[in-house]
Amino acid sequence: MDFNIAHDTIVWSYIIIPFLIFSARIIDVTIGTVKIILISKGMKILPPLLGFFEVLIWLLAIGQIMQNLTNPVNYLAYALGFAIGTYVGIHVEAKLAMGISLVRVITSREGHELVKHLRENGNIITSINAQGNHGDVIVLFTVVKRKNLKDTINTIKKFNPNAFYTVEDVGFVSHGFSLSIRHRKRLWDRIGLKRK
Repeated sequence: MDFNIAHDTIVWSYIIIPFLIFSARIIDVTIGTVKIILISKGMKILPPLLGFFEVLIWLLAIGQIMQNLTNPVNYLAYALGFAIGTYVGIHVEAKLAMGISLVRVITSREGHELVKHLRENGNIITSINAQGNHGDVIVLFTVVKRKNLKDTINTIKKFNPNAFYTVEDVGFVSHGFSLSIRHRKRLWDRIGLKRK
């Protein structure tokens, strides 16, 4: 009987409690990482809600640590959960693909076909003739939703594999972005208006 109690105590102290702390830290740090990224994108409603759950879960985890200060396994579980939670949070945010990005393309080749194709796919393009180190270049700017970023980059690579491009997160875009050309055409078709 005493052996069973001791066995249960060991399992509870060295397996179950550390696992719960580990799991709680993964969840709360994942939420915290996503929250910080959303704040950097200018969101104001969702981050405070995520912060509530982040702190609530953190309090549960730290409460277990404080009740079991003599168990070093809890400290390892806490630290490992923090590390993995950060990793998971970054990947969760990448999968959500929230926000918008500015894509800047510099190409020395004729860019009309690339511009035409991007515009046909709903992108709003600004092109500028410029001078590079080795002659004339065309600089293209477009703002895209992050969920469409991969398609835009694939199009750039398809039309000019050697083009130089950069991608930056954008915190704010003034009027006109939410309904791009493609979305406006779809909207007009649905409500029966003539397209210009």
